[in-house]
Amino acid sequence: MTETLCRTPLHALHLELGAKMVPFAGYDMPVSYPNGILKEHRHCRESAALFDVSHMGQLRLVGDDAAKALETLVPMDVVDLAVGKQRYAFFTNSSGGILDDLMITRREDHLFLIVNAACKDADTRHLLTNIGHRCTVQPLPDRALLALQGPQAAKALAKLNPNVNALTFMTGATFTLAGAECFITRSGYTGEDGYEISVHSAQAEMLARALLALREVKPAGLGARDTLRLEAGLCLYGHDINETTTPIEAGLTWAIQKVRRAGGARHGGYPGTSAIDSQLASGPSTKRIGLVGLERVPVREGAPIVDAHGRKLGRVTSGTLSPTVNEPIAMAYLAANHALPHHEVYAEVRGKRQPMRVSTMPFTPHRYFRG
Repeated sequence: MTETLCRTPLHALHLELGAKMVPFAGYDMPVSYPNGILKEHRHCRESAALFDVSHMGQLRLVGDDAAKALETLVPMDVVDLAVGKQRYAFFTNSSGGILDDLMITRREDHLFLIVNAACKDADTRHLLTNIGHRCTVQPLPDRALLALQGPQAAKALAKLNPNVNALTFMTGATFTLAGAECFITRSGYTGEDGYEISVHSAQAEMLARALLALREVKPAGLGARDTLRLEAGLCLYGHDINETTTPIEAGLTWAIQKVRRAGGARHGGYPGTSAIDSQLASGPSTKRIGLVGLERVPVREGAPIVDAHGRKLGRVTSGTLSPTVNEPIAMAYLAANHALPHHEVYAEVRGKRQPMRVSTMPFTPHRYFRG
Protein backbone atom coordinates (compact mmCIF):
# COMPACT_ATOMS: atom_id res chain seq x y z
CA MET A 1 0.00 0.00 0.00
CA THR A 2 1.50 3.31 -1.04
CA GLU A 3 1.41 6.31 1.24
CA THR A 4 -0.95 9.11 0.22
CA LEU A 5 1.19 12.23 0.27
CA CYS A 6 -0.11 15.65 1.22
CA ARG A 7 0.43 18.51 -1.22
CA THR A 8 1.31 22.12 -0.51
CA PRO A 9 -0.64 24.93 -2.22
CA LEU A 10 2.32 25.32 -4.63
CA HIS A 11 2.30 21.70 -5.83
CA ALA A 12 1.03 22.49 -9.34
CA LEU A 13 3.56 25.31 -9.67
CA HIS A 14 6.42 22.96 -8.73
CA LEU A 15 5.37 20.56 -11.49
CA GLU A 16 5.06 23.43 -13.95
CA LEU A 17 8.63 24.50 -13.05
CA GLY A 18 9.91 20.97 -13.72
CA ALA A 19 10.68 20.07 -10.11
CA LYS A 20 11.86 16.63 -9.12
CA MET A 21 9.38 15.64 -6.41
CA VAL A 22 10.15 13.37 -3.44
CA PRO A 23 8.23 12.25 -0.32
CA PHE A 24 9.25 14.31 2.75
CA ALA A 25 7.49 14.35 6.13
CA GLY A 26 4.32 13.05 4.52
CA TYR A 27 4.35 15.64 1.70
CA ASP A 28 5.18 15.51 -1.99
CA MET A 29 7.98 18.10 -2.05
CA PRO A 30 10.44 19.51 -4.61
CA VAL A 31 13.98 18.28 -3.95
CA SER A 32 15.36 20.24 -6.93
CA TYR A 33 14.46 21.99 -10.20
CA PRO A 34 16.05 21.49 -13.66
CA ASN A 35 19.11 23.65 -12.82
CA GLY A 36 20.06 21.20 -10.07
CA ILE A 37 20.94 21.40 -6.38
CA LEU A 38 24.42 22.87 -6.86
CA LYS A 39 23.20 25.85 -8.93
CA GLU A 40 20.25 26.40 -6.58
CA HIS A 41 22.63 26.42 -3.61
CA ARG A 42 24.99 28.90 -5.26
CA HIS A 43 22.13 31.13 -6.38
CA CYS A 44 20.97 31.38 -2.76
CA ARG A 45 24.49 32.34 -1.62
CA GLU A 46 24.84 34.92 -4.43
CA SER A 47 21.34 36.29 -5.05
CA ALA A 48 17.90 35.14 -3.77
CA ALA A 49 16.23 31.72 -3.70
CA LEU A 50 12.57 30.93 -3.07
CA PHE A 51 11.73 27.82 -1.04
CA ASP A 52 8.29 26.32 -0.44
CA VAL A 53 8.21 25.40 3.26
CA SER A 54 4.43 25.15 3.51
CA HIS A 55 4.77 21.63 4.95
CA MET A 56 5.89 23.22 8.23
CA GLY A 57 3.31 23.58 10.99
CA GLN A 58 1.92 27.01 11.87
CA LEU A 59 -0.03 27.62 15.08
CA ARG A 60 -1.37 30.42 17.25
CA LEU A 61 -1.48 30.43 21.04
CA VAL A 62 -4.15 32.90 22.15
CA GLY A 63 -4.89 34.14 25.66
CA ASP A 64 -3.43 36.29 28.44
CA ASP A 65 -1.71 33.25 29.98
CA ALA A 66 -0.20 31.93 26.71
CA ALA A 67 3.40 33.07 27.32
CA LYS A 68 3.54 31.76 30.90
CA ALA A 69 1.90 28.53 29.78
CA LEU A 70 4.40 28.00 26.96
CA GLU A 71 7.30 28.50 29.42
CA THR A 72 6.20 25.24 31.12
CA LEU A 73 7.17 23.37 27.90
CA VAL A 74 10.29 25.24 26.72
CA PRO A 75 13.41 26.56 28.53
CA MET A 76 13.11 29.94 26.79
CA ASP A 77 12.12 33.40 28.00
CA VAL A 78 8.72 33.81 26.34
CA VAL A 79 7.16 36.16 28.91
CA ASP A 80 9.62 38.99 28.18
CA LEU A 81 9.51 38.57 24.39
CA ALA A 82 8.45 41.94 22.97
CA VAL A 83 5.77 42.36 20.29
CA GLY A 84 7.34 41.83 16.87
CA LYS A 85 10.31 39.84 18.23
CA GLN A 86 11.08 36.24 17.32
CA ARG A 87 12.95 33.56 19.27
CA TYR A 88 14.32 30.09 18.54
CA ALA A 89 13.04 27.47 20.99
CA PHE A 90 12.68 23.74 21.60
CA PHE A 91 10.23 21.48 23.40
CA THR A 92 11.99 19.21 25.91
CA ASN A 93 11.04 15.88 27.47
CA SER A 94 11.54 14.63 31.04
CA SER A 95 15.13 13.54 30.35
CA GLY A 96 16.07 16.87 28.73
CA GLY A 97 15.85 15.51 25.19
CA ILE A 98 14.49 17.65 22.35
CA LEU A 99 10.97 16.79 21.14
CA ASP A 100 11.13 19.43 18.39
CA ASP A 101 12.66 22.81 17.68
CA LEU A 102 10.47 25.75 16.72
CA MET A 103 10.23 29.50 16.17
CA ILE A 104 8.13 31.72 18.43
CA THR A 105 7.07 35.24 17.44
CA ARG A 106 5.13 37.56 19.74
CA ARG A 107 2.29 39.28 17.89
CA GLU A 108 -0.09 41.90 19.26
CA ASP A 109 -2.71 39.46 20.54
CA HIS A 110 -1.12 36.00 20.32
CA LEU A 111 2.05 33.92 20.00
CA PHE A 112 2.82 32.62 16.50
CA LEU A 113 4.65 29.29 16.33
CA ILE A 114 6.32 27.50 13.43
CA VAL A 115 7.16 23.83 14.05
CA ASN A 116 8.69 21.06 11.97
CA ALA A 117 6.52 19.22 9.45
CA ALA A 118 7.19 15.71 10.77
CA CYS A 119 6.43 16.82 14.34
CA LYS A 120 3.48 19.17 13.83
CA ASP A 121 0.72 16.69 14.80
CA ALA A 122 2.64 15.52 17.89
CA ASP A 123 3.48 19.13 18.80
CA THR A 124 -0.17 20.17 18.52
CA ARG A 125 -1.19 17.28 20.81
CA HIS A 126 1.63 18.20 23.21
CA LEU A 127 0.39 21.80 23.41
CA LEU A 128 -3.27 20.83 23.74
CA THR A 129 -2.60 18.20 26.40
CA ASN A 130 -0.32 20.32 28.56
CA ILE A 131 -1.46 23.93 28.15
CA GLY A 132 -4.76 23.70 26.24
CA HIS A 133 -6.60 24.55 29.47
CA ARG A 134 -4.57 27.77 29.87
CA CYS A 135 -4.72 29.18 26.32
CA THR A 136 -6.31 28.47 22.95
CA VAL A 137 -4.12 26.29 20.70
CA GLN A 138 -5.08 27.12 17.13
CA PRO A 139 -3.44 25.20 14.24
CA LEU A 140 -3.36 27.15 10.97
CA PRO A 141 -3.67 24.54 8.19
CA ASP A 142 -4.93 27.20 5.77
CA ARG A 143 -1.59 29.05 5.79
CA ALA A 144 1.30 28.50 3.37
CA LEU A 145 4.91 29.41 4.18
CA LEU A 146 7.47 30.70 1.68
CA ALA A 147 11.14 31.36 2.44
CA LEU A 148 13.02 33.97 0.40
CA GLN A 149 16.71 33.65 1.21
CA GLY A 150 19.97 35.22 0.04
CA PRO A 151 21.94 38.48 -0.06
CA GLN A 152 19.55 39.95 -2.66
CA ALA A 153 16.38 38.89 -0.80
CA ALA A 154 15.83 42.31 0.80
CA LYS A 155 16.36 44.14 -2.50
CA ALA A 156 13.93 41.78 -4.26
CA LEU A 157 11.19 41.85 -1.63
CA ALA A 158 11.36 45.64 -1.37
CA LYS A 159 10.12 45.78 -4.98
CA LEU A 160 6.82 44.34 -3.73
CA ASN A 161 6.76 46.41 -0.53
CA PRO A 162 9.65 48.73 0.46
CA ASN A 163 8.48 48.74 4.10
CA VAL A 164 9.87 45.23 4.61
CA ASN A 165 13.33 46.83 4.88
CA ALA A 166 12.33 48.00 8.37
CA LEU A 167 12.62 44.42 9.64
CA THR A 168 15.86 43.21 11.21
CA PHE A 169 16.96 39.64 12.00
CA MET A 170 14.44 37.80 14.22
CA THR A 171 11.69 40.41 13.99
CA GLY A 172 8.31 40.15 12.26
CA ALA A 173 5.29 42.20 11.19
CA THR A 174 2.31 42.19 8.82
CA PHE A 175 2.81 43.52 5.27
CA THR A 176 0.89 43.42 2.00
CA LEU A 177 2.75 41.72 -0.86
CA ALA A 178 1.20 41.63 -4.35
CA GLY A 179 -2.21 42.24 -2.81
CA ALA A 180 -1.88 39.48 -0.20
CA GLU A 181 -1.74 40.18 3.52
CA CYS A 182 1.32 38.36 4.87
CA PHE A 183 3.02 37.91 8.21
CA ILE A 184 6.74 38.19 7.50
CA THR A 185 9.72 37.48 9.73
CA ARG A 186 13.32 38.28 8.82
CA SER A 187 14.69 34.84 9.46
CA GLY A 188 15.48 31.58 7.72
CA TYR A 189 17.43 28.35 7.58
CA THR A 190 20.31 29.08 5.21
CA GLY A 191 22.64 31.39 7.17
CA GLU A 192 21.81 34.16 4.70
CA ASP A 193 19.69 37.26 5.14
CA GLY A 194 16.12 36.55 4.18
CA TYR A 195 12.47 36.23 5.08
CA GLU A 196 9.84 33.65 5.95
CA ILE A 197 6.43 34.67 4.63
CA SER A 198 3.18 33.26 6.04
CA VAL A 199 0.32 33.77 3.59
CA HIS A 200 -3.18 32.34 3.14
CA SER A 201 -3.06 29.16 1.06
CA ALA A 202 -5.43 30.60 -1.54
CA GLN A 203 -2.95 33.43 -2.29
CA ALA A 204 0.26 31.41 -2.07
CA GLU A 205 0.67 30.58 -5.77
CA MET A 206 -0.06 34.15 -6.83
CA LEU A 207 2.57 35.43 -4.37
CA ALA A 208 5.12 32.79 -5.40
CA ARG A 209 4.70 33.79 -9.06
CA ALA A 210 5.15 37.47 -8.16
CA LEU A 211 8.38 36.63 -6.30
CA LEU A 212 9.70 34.39 -9.09
CA ALA A 213 9.05 37.19 -11.60
CA LEU A 214 11.69 39.30 -9.82
CA ARG A 215 15.08 39.28 -11.56
CA GLU A 216 16.99 38.19 -8.44
CA VAL A 217 14.77 35.23 -7.52
CA LYS A 218 14.89 31.59 -8.62
CA PRO A 219 13.23 28.54 -7.08
CA ALA A 220 15.17 26.14 -4.87
CA GLY A 221 14.22 22.79 -3.39
CA LEU A 222 14.87 20.71 -0.28
CA GLY A 223 18.25 19.51 -1.56
CA ALA A 224 19.76 22.99 -1.59
CA ARG A 225 17.99 23.86 1.65
CA ASP A 226 19.79 20.95 3.32
CA THR A 227 23.29 21.79 2.03
CA LEU A 228 22.79 25.48 2.89
CA ARG A 229 21.68 24.81 6.48
CA LEU A 230 24.54 22.35 6.99
CA GLU A 231 27.09 24.95 5.87
CA ALA A 232 25.40 27.35 8.31
CA GLY A 233 25.84 24.82 11.14
CA LEU A 234 22.07 24.61 11.73
CA CYS A 235 20.47 21.47 13.15
CA LEU A 236 17.95 19.34 11.27
CA TYR A 237 15.42 17.80 13.64
CA GLY A 238 15.42 13.99 13.57
CA HIS A 239 19.05 13.95 12.45
CA ASP A 240 21.29 16.35 14.40
CA ILE A 241 18.86 16.68 17.31
CA ASN A 242 16.15 14.37 18.61
CA GLU A 243 14.45 13.18 21.79
CA THR A 244 17.69 11.54 23.00
CA THR A 245 19.94 14.61 22.55
CA THR A 246 19.86 17.46 25.05
CA PRO A 247 20.26 21.12 24.07
CA ILE A 248 23.60 21.20 25.91
CA GLU A 249 24.98 18.21 23.99
CA ALA A 250 23.66 19.82 20.78
CA GLY A 251 25.53 23.09 21.42
CA LEU A 252 22.27 25.03 21.79
CA THR A 253 23.04 26.42 25.26
CA TRP A 254 22.90 29.95 23.78
CA ALA A 255 19.14 29.53 23.25
CA ILE A 256 18.43 29.13 27.00
CA GLN A 257 18.17 32.63 28.47
CA LYS A 258 19.66 33.38 31.91
CA VAL A 259 16.23 34.09 33.41
CA ARG A 260 15.34 30.39 32.89
CA ARG A 261 18.63 28.99 34.23
CA ALA A 262 19.64 28.23 37.83
CA GLY A 263 19.62 31.54 39.73
CA GLY A 264 17.29 33.17 37.19
CA ALA A 265 13.96 34.73 38.17
CA ARG A 266 11.91 32.07 36.32
CA HIS A 267 14.33 29.16 36.58
CA GLY A 268 13.10 25.73 35.49
CA GLY A 269 9.54 24.55 35.48
CA TYR A 270 9.87 22.85 32.08
CA PRO A 271 10.37 19.11 31.35
CA GLY A 272 13.93 17.93 31.90
CA THR A 273 14.99 20.91 34.01
CA SER A 274 17.19 18.84 36.34
CA ALA A 275 19.02 17.06 33.49
CA ILE A 276 19.66 20.32 31.65
CA ASP A 277 20.71 22.15 34.85
CA SER A 278 23.17 19.34 35.59
CA GLN A 279 24.74 19.51 32.12
CA LEU A 280 24.90 23.32 32.26
CA ALA A 281 26.81 23.04 35.54
CA SER A 282 29.21 20.19 34.74
CA GLY A 283 29.22 19.90 30.93
CA PRO A 284 27.94 17.06 28.72
CA SER A 285 29.82 13.83 28.04
CA THR A 286 29.19 14.15 24.29
CA LYS A 287 29.01 17.23 22.07
CA ARG A 288 27.78 18.13 18.60
CA ILE A 289 30.77 19.32 16.58
CA GLY A 290 31.69 20.26 13.04
CA LEU A 291 34.08 18.19 10.93
CA VAL A 292 35.98 19.08 7.76
CA GLY A 293 37.29 16.25 5.58
CA LEU A 294 41.00 16.22 4.76
CA GLU A 295 40.34 14.20 1.59
CA ARG A 296 37.60 14.84 -0.99
CA VAL A 297 35.35 11.96 0.05
CA PRO A 298 31.83 12.91 1.20
CA VAL A 299 30.93 11.56 4.63
CA ARG A 300 27.25 10.85 5.15
CA GLU A 301 24.86 10.51 8.06
CA GLY A 302 25.46 7.38 10.13
CA ALA A 303 29.19 7.07 9.45
CA PRO A 304 31.05 5.99 12.63
CA ILE A 305 33.78 8.33 13.91
CA VAL A 306 36.86 6.55 15.31
CA ASP A 307 40.30 7.43 16.62
CA ALA A 308 43.62 6.34 15.10
CA HIS A 309 43.28 2.97 16.87
CA GLY A 310 39.79 2.32 15.55
CA ARG A 311 38.04 3.02 18.86
CA LYS A 312 34.57 4.43 18.31
CA LEU A 313 34.18 8.07 19.38
CA GLY A 314 30.84 9.03 17.89
CA ARG A 315 28.65 9.20 14.81
CA VAL A 316 28.00 11.56 11.89
CA THR A 317 24.50 13.08 11.89
CA SER A 318 24.70 15.17 8.67
CA GLY A 319 27.30 15.38 5.94
CA THR A 320 27.86 16.68 2.41
CA LEU A 321 30.46 17.94 -0.02
CA SER A 322 30.10 21.66 0.66
CA PRO A 323 29.49 23.74 -2.50
CA THR A 324 30.73 26.93 -0.80
CA VAL A 325 33.70 25.63 1.22
CA ASN A 326 34.50 23.08 -1.51
CA GLU A 327 35.41 20.43 1.07
CA PRO A 328 33.56 17.58 2.75
CA ILE A 329 31.79 18.89 5.87
CA ALA A 330 29.80 17.09 8.52
CA MET A 331 28.20 17.38 11.91
CA ALA A 332 28.73 14.64 14.47
CA TYR A 333 28.43 13.84 18.14
CA LEU A 334 31.82 13.12 19.71
CA ALA A 335 32.98 12.20 23.19
CA ALA A 336 33.65 15.58 24.86
CA ASN A 337 37.36 14.85 25.42
CA HIS A 338 37.80 14.50 21.64
CA ALA A 339 35.55 17.44 20.68
CA LEU A 340 38.44 19.88 20.58
CA PRO A 341 39.15 22.31 17.70
CA HIS A 342 41.65 20.93 15.14
CA HIS A 343 41.57 17.46 16.74
CA GLU A 344 41.93 14.80 14.03
CA VAL A 345 39.59 11.81 13.87
CA TYR A 346 38.49 9.35 11.20
CA ALA A 347 35.14 8.66 9.56
CA GLU A 348 34.56 5.12 8.38
CA VAL A 349 33.25 5.23 4.80
CA ARG A 350 32.75 1.95 2.91
CA GLY A 351 35.35 0.18 5.04
CA LYS A 352 37.99 2.92 4.74
CA ARG A 353 39.01 5.50 7.30
CA GLN A 354 38.75 9.07 6.03
CA PRO A 355 40.72 11.66 8.04
CA MET A 356 38.69 14.61 9.33
CA ARG A 357 39.44 17.60 11.52
CA VAL A 358 37.17 19.02 14.22
CA SER A 359 36.07 22.47 13.07
CA THR A 360 34.18 25.40 14.53
CA MET A 361 30.76 26.14 13.03
CA PRO A 362 29.28 27.67 10.97
CA PHE A 363 31.38 26.42 8.07
CA THR A 364 30.21 29.47 6.07
CA PRO A 365 29.77 32.79 7.93
CA HIS A 366 26.22 33.85 8.77
CA ARG A 367 25.06 37.00 7.01
CA TYR A 368 21.94 37.91 8.96
CA PHE A 369 20.78 41.53 8.82
CA ARG A 370 20.86 42.90 12.35
CA GLY A 371 20.41 46.58 11.40
